[in-house]
Order: sequence, then structure tokens, then C-alpha cells
Amino acid sequence: MLNKIIRTFKNNQRNILGHKNSIKTGVLLPLVYNEEQQLCILFEKRALNMKRQPGEICFPGGSQEKSDSSLQETAVRETCEELGLLSEDITIIADLDIFLTPFNFMVYPILSFIKTLEHLNPNPHEVEKILLVPVDYLQACEPRTEKIRQYQVFDKDFPFELIPQGRDYPFRAAVNIVYFFQYKNEVIWGLTARILNDFLERLKDSH
Repeated sequence: MLNKIIRTFKNNQRNILGHKNSIKTGVLLPLVYNEEQQLCILFEKRALNMKRQPGEICFPGGSQEKSDSSLQETAVRETCEELGLLSEDITIIADLDIFLTPFNFMVYPILSFIKTLEHLNPNPHEVEKILLVPVDYLQACEPRTEKIRQYQVFDKDFPFELIPQGRDYPFRAAVNIVYFFQYKNEVIWGLTARILNDFLERLKDSH
């Protein structure tokens, strides 16, 4: 049995526990120059007819498909479908930190550079409009932060008798920091703001 365990795990590649059962999404954090030659981050405002998060500001990207060879390919493919860009318009810079959500999603952000917006033609069924926010503005912007506390809700037949202290077990509440960035009349918040804030913090720490 020991030999079998060694053979099984000797060359194991560390991953995130439960990743096989998670929905994986790839998104781009795309840098691009605007008409004034300011380096910006490109965001989408989701169309109001979308089932999930209508009207919210987000990064381009979406769920991985079986035909995608990597999450980078997923992010580029989805971005091209949503924005009308060509894959050759996009240069990958680096993988950013993976974000785990409480909803069985694993989000893989990928830092990229869009060389040209010549082919930009957003799909109106998915994208209401494009937002280009200067990096300098975001670096100078202090986001508003709030906390969300999440508590466990148990099924009526949850086996409390199998755990120490039963119903009196000191379950912890999850505390999540929520960031809000405002630009003109738009608000960037939620998962997008978490990824954006991590990018900006790392950029600040590199000085």
C-alpha cells in the first residue's frame, strides 16, 4: 500500500482542493492606450438583457470550454467574441492570482495588452458599452471599502450530533472586503474590483 501511495503522489502537481468540480473562468485585465495616449484599463458594461449581473462593469472573459487548451485561450476567445477583436490584437503579459468565489467559481485573471482597437465591435447582446479608465486615475483613486459577513445556513437534517459541541459549535462567519471604484457615472465593484485592487496594490508595491 505504501508503494502504491508513493507511485500515485510522487509527481503530484499542487492544485486547489476541489478544482475538478469548480467552474473555471478566464478573464482579461486588458491594458490599452486611448486616443490621448493614456494607458488605460478596458472594462465592459454588461448588457441589461444578460441573465447574470446585467448592467455591471466587468472584465471581458467567460467560462472555459472543453475545446480551450488553457484559461488564457478561454479569456482571449471570450474577449474576441464579446468585443469583436482579433486574437492577434491581444498580447498576454502574465497570469494574475486565481480568485476563488463562494459560488463554486474559480476565476483566472490574465494581464494583457490590446495593441489596437481598430477591430473593436462590441456584441450588443452582451456589452452595452466599453469603458476606458486611465491607470493613473485608478492609482490615485482610494476605493471605498465595506464588509460583507456571510453566515452558514444548515439543512434541517444537518448532523450536528456528529461534530463536537453540536449546535453550539463556534462556526465562523466569513468576512469579505468589498471594494468600490467610481469613475464618472460608473461604479466598479464586486469580483472585478477585487481583481483590480490586487493589480493596483501589486503595482504600488513594485515602486
